[in-house]
Amino acid sequence: MPNFNRIIMAGHLTRDPELKELDGGKHLTNFGLACNRTWTDSQGNKQEEVCFVDCTAFGKTAEIIMRYCQKGKPILVEGRLKFEQWQDDAGNKKSKHRIVVERMQFLGSKSDGDQQNQQSQAADDYPAPASVGSGAAYEDVPF
Repeated sequence: MPNFNRIIMAGHLTRDPELKELDGGKHLTNFGLACNRTWTDSQGNKQEEVCFVDCTAFGKTAEIIMRYCQKGKPILVEGRLKFEQWQDDAGNKKSKHRIVVERMQFLGSKSDGDQQNQQSQAADDYPAPASVGSGAAYEDVPF
């Protein structure tokens, strides 16, 4: 049986992306993503849970996320899950899953978010493909 590790998640950035430069001039960007789920329980009470996931993107995808995304912006990411383990300063074992982003797509519209930021960006400042890595044409951009 072949292995399959694929995740697609849409949510809002929980913090501004952080860009780091790797050896050889390549870039990586770390950011957090939150996805809310709401439902009504059997007693009729509205319930909500939030899933927080750390994400890492590399190369051109990292640069685009760094340039156009900020805390609160909606985004869809596709990639693979990576399991990380470490020990904290007290010697306790810690672990978490991280999404290694292979493709991304902006959600919402140019009118979403900070009004001041919108006025300072021209329409051609947005990247040509709506989905990095998918080969989408500029006409396919949803905003």
